[in-house]
Amino acid sequence: MVQGLVVNNNGTIEDAKDIFQEALVVLYEKAKSGNFELNCQIKTYIYSVCRRLWLKRFHQLQKFSPEVDNIEETVSVEEELEIYEQRTDDFQLMEKAMQNLGEPCKSLLESYYLQKKSMLEIAGDFGYTNADNAKNQKYKCLMRLKKLFFEQYKKVK
Repeated sequence: MVQGLVVNNNGTIEDAKDIFQEALVVLYEKAKSGNFELNCQIKTYIYSVCRRLWLKRFHQLQKFSPEVDNIEETVSVEEELEIYEQRTDDFQLMEKAMQNLGEPCKSLLESYYLQKKSMLEIAGDFGYTNADNAKNQKYKCLMRLKKLFFEQYKKVK
């Protein structure tokens, strides 16, 4: 597939081998980083990386051609990376907001959302008279967390 891409876009078989090898290095480095998540078939990912590398090299050689075969099979790696980085930043802000939330709200929300406990279990654990009172307290804690998160979010953005 990679050879066809490169050769059909004014490259040589040697160019295709170089691009493929560079793509494998990219894949290796991403996997080694520990935070790589593959959301498509590996051949689709490698093809997409090869396509981007070839277009970049092609552009540097002043031979840019906007037509590429099998474009529907490619994945926009840059968009995925940008979305992933944004999501990571948001999770870090949420973690910071949770740390600033304080007790018992932090434990209550963790019990419900992370430990998947029922409201009846939470009521017993936290000393609420019934599940409805625990549910009301969870709502108040969630609103506090939301406020803390968006205060930090506005500062960053």
